[in-house]
Amino acid sequence: MNAAAGPARRVAVVGGGIAGLAAAHRLSELEPRPEVAVFEAAPQPGGVLQTSRAGGYLLEASADCFITNVPWAVELCRRTGLADDLLPTDETRRRALVLHRGKLCPVPEGFMLMAPGPMLGILVSPLLSLRGKLRLLAERWIPAGGGGDESVAAFARRRLGREAFERLVQPLVGGIYTGDAERLSLAATLPRFLEMERRHGSLSRAVLRERGKTHEPAASGARYGLFAAPRDGMGTLALALAARLPAGWLRLSTPVHGLNRRSRTPCVTTTQPDCQWEIETASGVEPAFDGLILATPGHVSARLLADAAPQLSQTVGKIPFAGSIVATVGYAREQIEHPLDAFGFVVPDIEQRDILAVSFSSQKFPGRAPPGHVLLRVFLGGARRPEQLDLDDQQIHAIVCRELGSLLGARGEPQLFRVTRWPRAMPQYHLGHLELVAEIKQQAAALGTLELAGCALEGVGVPHCIHSGQQAAERLTARRRTN
Repeated sequence: MNAAAGPARRVAVVGGGIAGLAAAHRLSELEPRPEVAVFEAAPQPGGVLQTSRAGGYLLEASADCFITNVPWAVELCRRTGLADDLLPTDETRRRALVLHRGKLCPVPEGFMLMAPGPMLGILVSPLLSLRGKLRLLAERWIPAGGGGDESVAAFARRRLGREAFERLVQPLVGGIYTGDAERLSLAATLPRFLEMERRHGSLSRAVLRERGKTHEPAASGARYGLFAAPRDGMGTLALALAARLPAGWLRLSTPVHGLNRRSRTPCVTTTQPDCQWEIETASGVEPAFDGLILATPGHVSARLLADAAPQLSQTVGKIPFAGSIVATVGYAREQIEHPLDAFGFVVPDIEQRDILAVSFSSQKFPGRAPPGHVLLRVFLGGARRPEQLDLDDQQIHAIVCRELGSLLGARGEPQLFRVTRWPRAMPQYHLGHLELVAEIKQQAAALGTLELAGCALEGVGVPHCIHSGQQAAERLTARRRTN
């Protein structure tokens, strides 16, 4: 039956974060007359993407920007009317600092996560001993690995040496994934560097050849010129997306308590259009849906699938998650001694401090703090410090003020202090993750009318979450049109 001639298709999207909203929006573009219900437990859409204002500060609850070298977030901003509001990072401060023996030092010029930069930047850096510098500079002569899943830590030590891993790679990668580099899979988290080794035999040679083609100036820490954010914060992207959904699609403050599969025969193949889903909420059981997109964190998806698809539930439940704390702090500029001439700093584990990283939010984008003030975001917790999630706000306040006083010369009480906790919010792509994802995809495909979206499988960044939702909608639509 032709899609345009068929009855209106009912699809349930569970989760109103950016992945679920992107899935629903894509369904509205693909289907001629869809009936879609987006179930979101919170009273507002966006999931972790929440922006608020207080005392002239712009506060982000989670991510404060997104990378633009993959197209999905930028394209969505164009389609939702936000393209003209995107801000680039301040080009005068595009560098990162790293804590070294109690002092903040710049990441060597051109060093990007694991890729060494120009020799001079490494030689003049105080972050490594002479032996550590020579080992890092010898990277181009280190033979390529023999294949197999390798941890980020093992790869970095093998190619760059122990010092470079402990002083540079571990804090920079940890700042992105809040994870344990000894357990994170390189192929699942940073496949670009694995490909650089495979194609060029050396990360150093790969960087030189890529820079020769693009003529890009050297940066440090991350490619900060590739990041952008909406003028009024990341939450505006979720709100703009929600506003473009047809009336009645978004059901806020409606947590889903359970899922049921309904079919005349066992639903075990992708060609059984009679496999439907019932959604249980506090109001009762919703009429059956022809398709289901689960855009919830992996552990939530596992719980919801426990009765309807127990095998898939168990497999999805194998993905571990870590929690984190974001402390947002506002000071008058004269309260901070440090020049704040960067976008922030990361803290190596070997420094044995109580924080993971600090982002200088008001130095990256304009309009984040009132004139004469600065806004900082301090990160705690993560896979290596899960016990910090149990600390109360007063204990977090004491840690943050002590560390900022020691490291940035912050004096006096901050004018603004907010704590946001994200328990079990960041999936950990441990060794074997890609095989686990393949198994999850195979089991989900066997159900025929179910798709998974979100950060648990193939990317934690905002663009990847958007792409996962869009792909889920496209696959579900394609299956309907072939039935």
